[in-house]
Amino acid sequence: MPDNSMKITFLGTGTSQGIPMILSDGPVNFSADSKDQRLRSSALISWKDASYLIDCGPDFRQQILRAQIKDIHGIFFTHEHSDHVGGLDDIRPFCYKLGSMPIYAKKRVMQSLERRYDYIFQKDNPYPGVAKITEHTIGLESFQLKGVTVQPIEVDHGSLPIYGYRFGEMAYLTDVKSISAKERLKLKNLDVLVLNALRIAPHFSHLNLEEALAFVAEINPKRTYFTHISHHLGFHKEVSKTLPKNVFLAYDGLEVTVG
Repeated sequence: MPDNSMKITFLGTGTSQGIPMILSDGPVNFSADSKDQRLRSSALISWKDASYLIDCGPDFRQQILRAQIKDIHGIFFTHEHSDHVGGLDDIRPFCYKLGSMPIYAKKRVMQSLERRYDYIFQKDNPYPGVAKITEHTIGLESFQLKGVTVQPIEVDHGSLPIYGYRFGEMAYLTDVKSISAKERLKLKNLDVLVLNALRIAPHFSHLNLEEALAFVAEINPKRTYFTHISHHLGFHKEVSKTLPKNVFLAYDGLEVTVG
């Protein structure tokens, strides 16, 4: 990878219940195409000697083993829902290697993690072998991280304000239903946009395919990859044929170079 380039590895591209979905008889759940089999959404952003995880869901262990990832230097959380934070305990081997794992999140999300994983955040007499973390509570101001500008972007997940992130010329937005005009300004001149596109029918807290395509047309990135996909969107192969040029369905294991 060239010194000035970045890579995004899609560790999971499914919605909160993944594909196949338990007890569902929808045809996509029985697809033999590996691109229709989706773990919960997460991605690894890499540049030079840096590798940062976006969200750490309940499929984290499986995702890391499958992708053979050896280094994670920090974790960015978009929000506190279980499909985005449910794998935090499994970061322990990386903590043994790093000493402590930096995590980045807005204040509300950090407080939720502290409640859910109180034994990890315990400062006095911590349980032996527990994951060790270093907390970075962040706002909407941009900051530098190992030579790259990181810009938090606030979006609305239904009525819940959550974060997406821009790393250089790549932005990762998931669980979006709406975004203010002010925050849209942070998405100018993107090489790659990652965006949720849940299904065909409207949803109260996620963009559907029509809404996601309209958003892409407004932002006009060079390339867009849809993630956080449910089985209701349809078969990967068939939906892909309907998409505009330079708009793609992401799939588990996909690697995309930026720059």
